[in-house]
Amino acid sequence: MFIVEGYKSIVEFAQSGYQIQTIYHTADVASKLLNLSRKINSHEISLTELGKISALKTPADALATVKMPVNDVVDASALKSKFSLVLDGVQDPGNMGTIIRTADWFGITDIICSEDTVDVYNPKVVQATMGSLARVNVTYTDLKKFITYADLPVFGTLLNGDNIYTTQFGGEGLVLLGNEGNGIRPDIQALITKAITIPRIGQAESLNVAIAAAICCSQLAAKTFK
Repeated sequence: MFIVEGYKSIVEFAQSGYQIQTIYHTADVASKLLNLSRKINSHEISLTELGKISALKTPADALATVKMPVNDVVDASALKSKFSLVLDGVQDPGNMGTIIRTADWFGITDIICSEDTVDVYNPKVVQATMGSLARVNVTYTDLKKFITYADLPVFGTLLNGDNIYTTQFGGEGLVLLGNEGNGIRPDIQALITKAITIPRIGQAESLNVAIAAAICCSQLAAKTFK
């Protein structure tokens, strides 16, 4: 199980393929919960009690326990004719959650992660997705093996890559982003089909990985709408 906090986020999961076990809520949202499935257990508790089980400094109006899905295998054939994100060692929960939320905004349905990427069911990650985790498939795997058999173009984000704004992406591929401090590992870099970069105009040393992911997704969307 993992926890989801806040009525709005809980509704997102209730309307998806996820299975909610129990919702703990304050009296303020009791009437709203009547619109959800009667198969979901719910318990009204005080705000003080909610604060004791919440992972937030300021608890939301409801907390749900949700069953983790079983998705251990990445089906590379299902990634054809579209773009997916690949994360190599992203560690910060906030970054991870923001990347998932951004992917959802731009219609990217799959994110494939290295086995040492932060746990997607970490409460901070779930909170940062604002419900988008209910619509984005996140899978952990051995990236080297996956990329090798996926048979898809790999666009790796590197400082010395080609300008992302003039890159021809075609109609499918994997957009690879690396760890916040170390970037993409050398053995994974060796599998990149085309290195791309977001041109630096100012003096900043690097770009936050979640921001880089957003720019990549936006550029893919721009190519789609042309």
